[in-house]
Formats: sequence, structure tokens, C-alpha cells
Amino acid sequence: MAYKKNADMDEDRAKTYELEQSCVKMMRGLLTCMMRQKEKLEHFKTSQSPLDAIHAKYSSETGQVVVGDSDWGHLQIDAVSLYLLVLAQMTASGLQIVFSLDEVAFIQNLVFYIESAYCVPDYGIWERGDKSNHGLPELNASSIGMAKAALEAMNELDLFGARGGPSSIIHVLADEAQKCQAVLQSMLPRESNSKEVDSGLLSVISFPAFAVDDPEIIKLTRATIISKLQGHYGLKRFLRDGYKTPKEDPTRLYYEPWELRMFDNIECEWPLFFCYMIIDGSFRGDKAAVVEYNEALEEILIKTEDGLRLVPELYAVPSDKVNEEYKFPGSQVRVPLGRCPFMWAQSLYILGRLLQEGFLAPGELDPLNRRLGSEKKPDVVVQVVILAEDQEIQEKLRVFDIHVQTIAEVAPVEVQPARVLSHLYAYLGRNKKLGLSGRKSRDVGILCTSKLYSLQDRIFAFTPQLMDQQRFYIASDYELMIDNLKNELNFLKSSWQSVLGRPLVVFTFRHVLLGILKSKYLKVIFSI
Repeated sequence: MAYKKNADMDEDRAKTYELEQSCVKMMRGLLTCMMRQKEKLEHFKTSQSPLDAIHAKYSSETGQVVVGDSDWGHLQIDAVSLYLLVLAQMTASGLQIVFSLDEVAFIQNLVFYIESAYCVPDYGIWERGDKSNHGLPELNASSIGMAKAALEAMNELDLFGARGGPSSIIHVLADEAQKCQAVLQSMLPRESNSKEVDSGLLSVISFPAFAVDDPEIIKLTRATIISKLQGHYGLKRFLRDGYKTPKEDPTRLYYEPWELRMFDNIECEWPLFFCYMIIDGSFRGDKAAVVEYNEALEEILIKTEDGLRLVPELYAVPSDKVNEEYKFPGSQVRVPLGRCPFMWAQSLYILGRLLQEGFLAPGELDPLNRRLGSEKKPDVVVQVVILAEDQEIQEKLRVFDIHVQTIAEVAPVEVQPARVLSHLYAYLGRNKKLGLSGRKSRDVGILCTSKLYSLQDRIFAFTPQLMDQQRFYIASDYELMIDNLKNELNFLKSSWQSVLGRPLVVFTFRHVLLGILKSKYLKVIFSI
């Protein structure tokens, strides 16, 4: 993008095209690797077992898997979500990554793969699960946040860009993204059950996910990360992180929880997160923070003889200085360890420099405008439409001075129960060639049923699932149903922020309902 903005010579334009196609090749390479795991994807939708998860790493030479199903923590929902998020941003910027309807079907199934992130424990951003490294997955806020961002970014996205049509559009159930949102906000600033806070959350509250809508939670999470994890050489990943510390025992796979105390105050510090803070400051327009973290980062970069600045993986306390660091935390000079350059950090460092020097604008890194998600939005007006099943009910309601239309009178809009919508969603992503069956869950929430749908030149409206007596007997308790309807309307008002248009709730009066309800319940319904 930086070349594209400043290309004034033929070789610059040629370089722009070369870099664009390199990105396309990289994304298609990852897509090809994952499509080879289509059987695992299909199994995971029903089992949600870590052994059925799509592999988290592949050979860069062959694209084949490099470790067995049980030899690595492959269940990393954040990794698949990040791929989908970047795919959406690249497609929105004008690049075409997906070339066939088979690939569209696979991407649709990847959406189904991550949509239950709010209740599926995974191994998280550090591929280890529980802090003690027992190999136990846990719910991670960073994974849930990345999944929520990916679901929102992919919704109604045409993977063929301007050349596409209805068959190349990805559909996401808004209720699944909202469930991720609810769990995420209830967890922050905590990362998981075993991790009080994690620097990986910077990628959720800021670039690239921008997954949190509440400005106060964003500020609290950022402040907590800085106060608990920031050091002179970067930020710790999380408290009591033993990775590459002098006290780490490379012969052991895990530690007991009480043994983690030996890592207090000697956790390695990662310059990677200074890069995240620079980009975060650039997006917020906080020049003071950009200058502060840029100066701190410049002091710890590795300078080569050619004048290049390299970002090392981490800084560790030397083994002979551990006791002094225990006594006086932050007092000892640390040494760089691990890979140099650390490509994850190096790429973010370059990105930060491009932002600081004006070669890139924040909006060019975020064509979907996810960064605006925390801006104040106008109040939501919930529209409620009440219809009579037929003219007989219409006449009976008129006795109570209640005037409504019948279902037939609202044509060409067709009104159907929520179970019909759930069957329609089940057809999404089905592909016999790839052996993919589409969506397994039959649940559809109030956010999904509060929209109008266009299908083959027909317009459909759907009644809420809570009114479907065929699905669950509790819908026959009409007092409870009315209370649930009130709650659902309040939920709509607070949760419709990221959905376009106004919510439309359709309530139908049927013979069985009118025969049981008393006039006082009718008045309650119409006063909601």
C-alpha cells in the first residue's frame, strides 16, 4: 500500500504489483493448506475435540502437516480467526484471494468453525493453554475477541469482490458474534482462568481486531497490561511466564501451579509489544504514546553493520543475575535471546514506521473501518410488527380495539417461523465435492430473526424462536413467553450496534394463542 500511494515510476508500480501478488500467494497458500484438512474441519463441527482441530502449522516448502494431531496444541481459534479477518480486510481493499465457489464454501465452513469460540476452550495465542503448560485448553479472551472480529468482518462479505454475486457472499449469524462479545466483555481485562492478564490482548482491543466496543473496557485493559506487564525491554507475555527464563527446565513439559512462583519478576520481556503500542498510539492519534514507545524500542533494537534495525524475540535475565533480579525487580541488564529478527515483531515495527512517517494512514490498514467500533452510536429503535394469522383472529382482536393486519395482507413479504430460517442456514457451505455439510447447529437468535431476507426474488420475515412451540414446550407458557419477549426486545436495543438498519420483530397471533390469552395479557403485549 505504501508503494501504491507513492508510485511515480514504472519500477515502483511494478514493485507494487509484485508485493500485492506476494500477499495473494501467501493467503492462498494458507488456504490450500487448510483445505487439505477439510475432513478435520467437518468432524470438528460436531466433536469440537482438540484432536479434530485444523492444524496450526505447516511446512513452508510442501504445505503438508509437520506434527501429529496429538503432538501439538492445534486448536487455536485465534489463528483461524486472524486468517479470516485479514482475508476480509484484503478483499475489502481490492485484492482477490478466493477464486472458486468451492473455496467460498470452505471459507463459509471456517466461519462455522470459529462461531462457537465463546464456549470452546483452545490453546490460545501462545499455543500452550493453561499457564502451567499441562496441555489443557482453556477459554481465552484473545481467541474469543479475534473470533468476534472475524465474524463481524466476514458478515455479508463478497469474496469475489466487485465481480461476485449472491453465491460468493459469506453469511454470519449475528447472534454468534454477540455471544462472543458478551463473554469477551465479561472476561476483560483477564485473559483466562489461569492468566490474570496477557499482552496478547493488545491485538484484541486495538489493531488488528478492534473487537471491543466499550471505550472504558479498552482503557482498563490497556492500563492493566501496562501496569502489570511492562518493563524496560518490552512487555511480559503474562505473569509467571517461564519461557526461556534461566529457571526454565527444558526437560520438563509442565509445572505444578505452586512451582510457577520461581518465575516471579524474571519473566522475559518482549519488544514485540512495544511495536503493538506504537501502532495502537497511531490509531488513537496519541502522539505522546507513539514517541514514548518508539524511544523505548530504539534503545533495545539490534543494529547491524549495514545499519539495519532488527527486533529480537525477547530479553531475558542472565542466569548469574537472577538473585539480584529477585531482590530488585527491573534492576538488571537483560540480554537478547531467541530469533533475531523475530519476524512477527519485525513486520509490526516496519508497519509502525510507515505509519509514523506518513507512508500509510490508519484507514488504509483498516478498510472495513473496524477501528470506529468503539465510537458512540445513535440509539436503536426496535420496530415491532404484530400480525393476525387470519381474518377471524383479526376480527376478534378488533373487539379489544386492536387493529392489525393479517399475514396475507403483508404480501409480498412471507412470514415464517424461526425453524425455517435455521434450515436455510443449514444449507450454507454445503459442498459435496469437498464433503462439507454446512452448519450443524439449529439455533437462531433474536438478532437473526429481526431482519428481512431476500431469497430468489422472495422476501421473508421470521418470528422469534422463543415463540416456536414445536421447538420447545416452554413456549406454551404464555406469561413466561411475554417476559422473555420483553427481555429479547431490551437485548435487541443494546446489541444491535454493529448491525445495519433497524431491528424488526414480527409477532403473530394464532388461534391457539388467542384461545388461552386473557385480555390483560393482550394489553401487556401491545404495550411492550
